[in-house]
Amino acid sequence: MSERTGIAARVVAWQRHHGRHDLPWQRTRDPYRVWLSEVMLQQTQVTTVVAYYEHFLARFPDVASLAEASLDDVLALWSGLGYYGRARNLHRCAQAVVREHGGAFPRDSATLATLPGIGRSTAAAIAAFCFGERAAILDGNVRRVLARVLGFGEDLARAAAERALWQRAHELLPARRVDVYTQGLMDLGATVCSARAPRCGACPLADMCVARRQGEPERFPVKSRRLQRGRRRHALLWLTQATRVWLAQRPSTGVWASLWSLPEHASADALERVVADWPGLGGWCEPVVHTLTHFDWELRPWRHELPARLSAARRAQVERSLGAGRWFDRDEALALGLPAPVRRWIEGD
Repeated sequence: MSERTGIAARVVAWQRHHGRHDLPWQRTRDPYRVWLSEVMLQQTQVTTVVAYYEHFLARFPDVASLAEASLDDVLALWSGLGYYGRARNLHRCAQAVVREHGGAFPRDSATLATLPGIGRSTAAAIAAFCFGERAAILDGNVRRVLARVLGFGEDLARAAAERALWQRAHELLPARRVDVYTQGLMDLGATVCSARAPRCGACPLADMCVARRQGEPERFPVKSRRLQRGRRRHALLWLTQATRVWLAQRPSTGVWASLWSLPEHASADALERVVADWPGLGGWCEPVVHTLTHFDWELRPWRHELPARLSAARRAQVERSLGAGRWFDRDEALALGLPAPVRRWIEGD
């Protein structure tokens, strides 16, 4: 039995008996639903995704309804799921499918990969699960499984090494049942071959695994270039008046792009200068540290409550010092696309 046949047969058999079968996106070959699940699952745990997936489909049941929606509506449903660039690309991709493909997803991975936000691995997953294409995927879970089983020790920070592993992934594809094999690799990486403390005793490939034989599976995959995490600090203005809160929409690029948030200030001193002569009561809240991909962001909100009764002239004076933004009632605010920490503050108010 060849290496390809042996690995594929074991993964397929394991998937049928031990893999995941009850996830909502596994009960369909609709490319819209498979695509949505693949995007949501990028850097997000399955347990978190399930509720968002169902809620999103209830609001946008097909690609046409998503394409017609406003970006604000899409971001509002995505709020709390994080990595908001995925939501913006999701919206752009839906519009491209409707505009360029008549509302039908392309049936091959090469064309799928030309759409906004659909990379090579996501394109291959859609093509394999929905259209039976013999296409390899190499998401984080599959990359880890294959690197360990093959003992692939090249540095995946190098483009040539990444291409070589893609080639090996393609060579290992079975002639049939590519969808079951692909799901099996994904499930192995997610539930057995974890980044830390892999459960090698439960793996169907254990006796073939070079990394296990070497006694150091956690050394694989090899990637030398690690991002240096940074730390940022900003002050946020949490301004309220009765049941209203003042929010500003963030720029269309950068962190929390296009989301509505509390106005950001470069420092606590800068914010205190802005509010120094405002009426009402204000004070600092406990800071929170929001963890993003490349840095930890310390956010310290200044909570300021304006008097319920305030002359129009005085309120206008305050608003002029705020810059762009507007008032929202609490329920209106919670219906917007909000960053997770801002949503928690408003919900707990």
